[in-house]
Amino acid sequence: MSLGGIATFNALHAFPEALIRGYRSGFIKDGDYHHLTQCESMEDFKLNLAETDYGPYFANETKLTPMIVQARCTDKLVKEFYYLRSHSVAPLTTFLDYLTYEYMIENVMLLLRGTLSGRNVNELISQCHPLGMFNDNTMRIIPTFEASARGYADLYETVLVDTPIGPYFQHYLDSTSESFNSTSDMKAILEDTKIEMLKNCLLKYYLEDFYALCESMGGETADIMCSLLRMKADKHSIFITMNSFGTPLNEPAMRETDRKKLYPSIGNLYPAGVELLSKVDDDAKLVATLSVFPLYKNMFDKFVASNAEEFSIDDEFFR
Repeated sequence: MSLGGIATFNALHAFPEALIRGYRSGFIKDGDYHHLTQCESMEDFKLNLAETDYGPYFANETKLTPMIVQARCTDKLVKEFYYLRSHSVAPLTTFLDYLTYEYMIENVMLLLRGTLSGRNVNELISQCHPLGMFNDNTMRIIPTFEASARGYADLYETVLVDTPIGPYFQHYLDSTSESFNSTSDMKAILEDTKIEMLKNCLLKYYLEDFYALCESMGGETADIMCSLLRMKADKHSIFITMNSFGTPLNEPAMRETDRKKLYPSIGNLYPAGVELLSKVDDDAKLVATLSVFPLYKNMFDKFVASNAEEFSIDDEFFR
């Protein structure tokens, strides 16, 4: 059979490719967006979307609200994502799975925070992102473990063993303590853990792991995804630094130890910029440090010249 013959051409990815082209054709056009800006009510908004791919997701809503719009758009995304995944093969399947891991981390952190505040489990689960959901039993175990040695062991077994983000959790625990031979060790570590530090550690390991996967795949995947992940890692490092101001993580003894451990070992700032960030202790020094890097100089020049109501670092990174 000749290479590229009709029996072998695009044998693995033909249907996913067709799906992607179909999804792309369903994007809202500039003209549609212009019409949406002219809407004076939610009914007008619904009417203008009726002829788009979003129309069916709003058709049965009698009273449209911004929250319902966001929920239905998320429903569309999740449905299309899992339909695409169900018709994929490796390495595409693996790549798509990795896209969900960040949402899993966010959901676990939401459930753990809910445990500390005593919130209702059903309310917590309803706020979790659909792309990061585990099975219902696992979702309900995470926020309801008992404050006992057995309870912490159950949390360990649930989060570390039965979920795809388990290796990141294990890596965190391994880096925090040299020995986990008893449930009492596990309990001590989890009791001392600040939720935000745990979240940032898991995200760090996730970004490094996803970067290695994309790099190993090569081609356009490596070119595009590694660039995006480097930017995401930089944002992660910069936000950790900014959010540490006024907290124990900004103390001299913790800046170059605990805080530095949270910085990913990838990115445009790594390694020289990360080393500089580990010494920063206020906004002025942060701006001076990042001004060395052309990629971020203009962004942080704006940061200095604007007030908090006019300027958002998060929005600038998004742009």
